[in-house]
Formats: sequence, structure tokens, C-alpha cells
Amino acid sequence: MYESPVSIEDLINQAEEDHLYFKLIEQTNKDFALANEAIDIPLDVFPFQFKELVHEKIIKLINYKFAEYLNLLYIIDVSEEEIKKLDGSDIIQLSEQVTFLILKREWQKVWFRNKY
Repeated sequence: MYESPVSIEDLINQAEEDHLYFKLIEQTNKDFALANEAIDIPLDVFPFQFKELVHEKIIKLINYKFAEYLNLLYIIDVSEEEIKKLDGSDIIQLSEQVTFLILKREWQKVWFRNKY
């Protein structure tokens, strides 16, 4: 049964335990490319670097390409309700929370595809 991760660390641990970490990276690369915001994360990246690469990209999109950022959220299918709950007063904290929501949705896609 799918258990929603409570943190990025929990998410990465679940992906590694289920031997789906590489699929998570592939899905993330695929969806960013679909949104015309290629991220090209290498498959041999360490988990903390994976999170940082996504986080850096999100910060850049929020600061410089907001319409593309919104399009990315739409393409990945991040919950609009979850996004609306976030506090946007601190861009760094917001981008960390959005990174988690993005990776959580990507993980959900990978997990369900693998199980069903």
C-alpha cells in the first residue's frame, strides 16, 4: 500500500528500498523536459545532490520564470490545494517545500506505475 512520505529523506529512502530511485530520477527528468525546463539529472547522482539540483531549478524558476514554474507544476500535477497552503514570504523555504511536493508527486507516479 502506498504511504505518502513525510519528508524528502523519507521519500528517497522509500525509493531506494523499493529499488526505484533511478526511476524517480528518470520521471523527474521526463516531466521537467515536458515542461520545456530540462534539468538533466544524471542517474548516478547522490540523493542529497538530486534534491539540491531540483531545489536550485525551482528557485530559479520562481525568481526568473514564474509562468514556466506554474506550467511545470501543472505538467507534474502537483496539488493546487497543497501549493496554496504554503507560505510564500520566504522564497528559500517556499522553494524547499515546493521541491518536496514535486518529488512526492513524481514518487507517487513511479510507485503506482511499478505496482500496477
